[in-house]
Amino acid sequence: MRQHGKLEYGGQAVPQRTCVGCRAREAKSELLRLVRVEGQVVPDLRGQLPGRGASLHPAVKCLELAERRRAFPRAFRVPGPLDVTPVRAHLEGEPRNVM
Repeated sequence: MRQHGKLEYGGQAVPQRTCVGCRAREAKSELLRLVRVEGQVVPDLRGQLPGRGASLHPAVKCLELAERRRAFPRAFRVPGPLDVTPVRAHLEGEPRNVM
């Protein structure tokens, strides 16, 4: 039976989100929140940027799955492709000014 809102956190209910790449459900704190800013997908490190968010495991593998599945336009409910360069730079550890 599937547990609703409970993970391995002492049996306490925690917010869950689904990774847009691998489609696995995980605790909100384990995933990276992404938002769309002017045609780009950017990481929301503080969780305070306005707008619709999408969640992703902080792994390049999940980013590549999301790109292959064209999940970002669906998650953000926009037509056409989005630039994920800021997310890739963040995941690969490149020093870059991201929001």
